[in-house]
Amino acid sequence: MGKYLFILLIVVGWYDAARAQANKTRQLTLQESIDMASDSSLQSFRVKNLYLANYWQYRSFKAGRLPSLNLNLVPVQYNREFTKRYDPDNNIDVYRVQQSFYTSGNISINQNLDWTGGTFFIDSEIGYFRNFSEGGFSQYSSVPLRIGYVQNLMGFNSFKWEKKVEPLKYEKAKKQYLYEREEIAEAVIELFFGLAMAQAEFEMARDNVNSSDTLFLMGQERLKIAAISQADMLTLKLDAVNARNTLKNSEIELQRATFSLSNYLNMDKREELAVVLPERPMHINIPVEQALLLAAKNNPDYLANRQEIMEAEREVERTQREAAFQASLSASAGFNQVDPTFAGAYRNPLQQNLVSIGLTIPILDWGVRKGKVNMARNNLNIAKISTQQREQSLEQDIMVTVSDFGVQQDMINSAEEALELGLAAFQATKQRFIIGKSDINSLTLSLNRQKDAQKNYIAALKNYWTCYFRIRKLTLYDFNSGESLSYIFDNMHM
Repeated sequence: MGKYLFILLIVVGWYDAARAQANKTRQLTLQESIDMASDSSLQSFRVKNLYLANYWQYRSFKAGRLPSLNLNLVPVQYNREFTKRYDPDNNIDVYRVQQSFYTSGNISINQNLDWTGGTFFIDSEIGYFRNFSEGGFSQYSSVPLRIGYVQNLMGFNSFKWEKKVEPLKYEKAKKQYLYEREEIAEAVIELFFGLAMAQAEFEMARDNVNSSDTLFLMGQERLKIAAISQADMLTLKLDAVNARNTLKNSEIELQRATFSLSNYLNMDKREELAVVLPERPMHINIPVEQALLLAAKNNPDYLANRQEIMEAEREVERTQREAAFQASLSASAGFNQVDPTFAGAYRNPLQQNLVSIGLTIPILDWGVRKGKVNMARNNLNIAKISTQQREQSLEQDIMVTVSDFGVQQDMINSAEEALELGLAAFQATKQRFIIGKSDINSLTLSLNRQKDAQKNYIAALKNYWTCYFRIRKLTLYDFNSGESLSYIFDNMHM
């Protein structure tokens, strides 16, 4: 009998090796899977493009603070209309056809001033006008140089608020990018250990088939010498049948888990995958106070709260400014000239000055402006309360997760010990059954305990890495290397 078992084990081992070689299964570690997802998954492409959209918005804001050069043209403007004119000879109004052609060009440099909200400009302009009516004429009009300034004296300064809000929005976008990368890692962990569990169940099911077949053959031999009852023999046969059914179901689950991981990693679906369980992780001490401080510094939710309050404050100021009277100032100084010839339009230019002050005074609006101001103030209060609630919830989440992480580190130790004991107990019970010193119930119970111990160990690893990467996501800090995740931006090539 021992000779038969030895030959069976050799055949099974040779089959497994040949199958693995034929399939050329790709082995993936947890870190390799996370790196692939962060670089090549569809979710990573989405996250990168969201960040780039915010990046270019910030670049546009920065460019808006620099002088802008603009060219404005009216290439062709033709006008043909009937115009009412007074005929002094007949003392009547008559309608006459008037045709005209006009073209112009203006080049200007504009600079927005954040601290005042005004716009300073320098421009130059040339225009040509021709009248085709009876006694028609043509002339050029020029503004060789004009310097001016436009300012809303009592109004809302949008430039000032943009200078406050836009850098904060961009900083939040960077943190949000890192945050969502860690969410990708969390998704990979779920799929990775889902495949690891499916692999383990498939391997256990396959081993169970081999063991059941072997025990059934041994039972037949023992039945011949009346060393086993007919009931135990039927139980062994039932175990063999159930083992094959379990193997088929576990193979289906393995295919599903493999497809889910390869699909998320954006890999070739025809490629065989096998995950390699990470080694027992080193013990990491994460103080709750440190995690809370790092989250307050790095978590994008805190920046989002600041942005929400700042935008609400901006709305309060805007409604208050618009509720009061409005005053605007426009001033310019330069030169201009007109002449029938182009060259003459630039000779002896005359001084051109303009100062304009506009006022808009609300007299009666039935409380519309006051209502908008009060609504903006209430929205600001709501924003402050809402952000405070979210921050309290976030702090609670961090404290619970850090505490859970400490528990999971201890769980790995006990799960590893249980796995070793379960394997040893099953091997001992199996040997006792072979020599007839243990019954089938004890063997089945020992096998189930060994399976549970293996599943619990994989689950403990999964819970550990899930907690660790959740803490990384909430704090944007790598506690293993002792540095902030912002270093990722230094290595980005987008």
